[in-house]
Amino acid sequence: MPDFKSIKLVLEDGTVFKGKSFGYHKSVAGEVVFNTAMTGYPESLTDPSYEGQILVSTYPLVGNYGVPNKERENGILKYFESDRIHVKGFVISDYSFEYSHWNARESLGEWLKEHKVPGIFGVDTRALTKILREKGTMLGKIETEEETVDFFDPNKENLVARVSTREKKTFGNGKYKIVLVDTGGKYNIIRCLLKRDTTVTVVPWDYDFNNDDYDGIMLANGPGDPQMCDATINNVSKALKGDKPIFGICLGNQLLGTAAGGTTYKLKYGHRAHNHPVIKVGTGTCYITSQNHGYVLDADSLNDEWEPLFININDNTNEGIRHKSKPFFSTQFHPEASSGPTDTEFLFDEFINLIKKWKGD
Repeated sequence: MPDFKSIKLVLEDGTVFKGKSFGYHKSVAGEVVFNTAMTGYPESLTDPSYEGQILVSTYPLVGNYGVPNKERENGILKYFESDRIHVKGFVISDYSFEYSHWNARESLGEWLKEHKVPGIFGVDTRALTKILREKGTMLGKIETEEETVDFFDPNKENLVARVSTREKKTFGNGKYKIVLVDTGGKYNIIRCLLKRDTTVTVVPWDYDFNNDDYDGIMLANGPGDPQMCDATINNVSKALKGDKPIFGICLGNQLLGTAAGGTTYKLKYGHRAHNHPVIKVGTGTCYITSQNHGYVLDADSLNDEWEPLFININDNTNEGIRHKSKPFFSTQFHPEASSGPTDTEFLFDEFINLIKKWKGD
């Protein structure tokens, strides 16, 4: 085994976890969160919702299937959720020094070095996760022996502005015109829309789309505090005066609810992983969902024109809302889930059906 340099994770309460460096060897600071998924680290690390965060994988073995190739399809990377790694650092228990997968092109360590992101292995992630579960999401820093850094709270910055596209981009050439407001959207949202005969125009987070020619609005996921997105909220508020279909995902759920007059709050440690159970209100149907958010909408703060659509079984927090008479709805979980599960991808079909009904098709 190669000689890996010493590195440590320091939490804001003073707890220190020592380990070995397997990524880019540097010191960083951010918000420490954990993910319980067994697979999907290429997708998670490139998810813009993790911007500014140090991600802990609770699954004991990571890196065994390497990192896929950089093939593009429809103008976007086929096997990733954005064009770069968004986490500040990656914390794991055991690192697989050899990888094996039909589509693997490099190791996880090599990929982290390529994007200048530190990785630390040899950490007791079970003990670390217990601390985060008891005390909640904490600030932390990964420090090398050569460099110290100060703690830093990424939520004090407009993370959405950091990850959003800078210009309008169009994908596909389908019948139905979708405006995708990029607050940090995952590529799989675009993929799921393109499979349904759409033309997707991705616009910056603060772009006023209300005068554009479109059939439906998609509000994407993204990082940080939704209250930082005043421009997006104002633009969505204008759209709510009309009747064109709107579908929000994750941060999009919070932005839709805020534009409708609701409020949001920060969860103790957030919901991040593959297997969160949610119930569709009024049916009792349970779905297994993928989630990644630190903030949530207070459904009780909405007026009588709105109602809850989904509820989290674990803690009864809101997982989606819908308007009682207009074609507006949203989910706090990810129906485009990548790397899974895909149980709720049918919601994209429901969105397109709302558009067809609005157009009279």
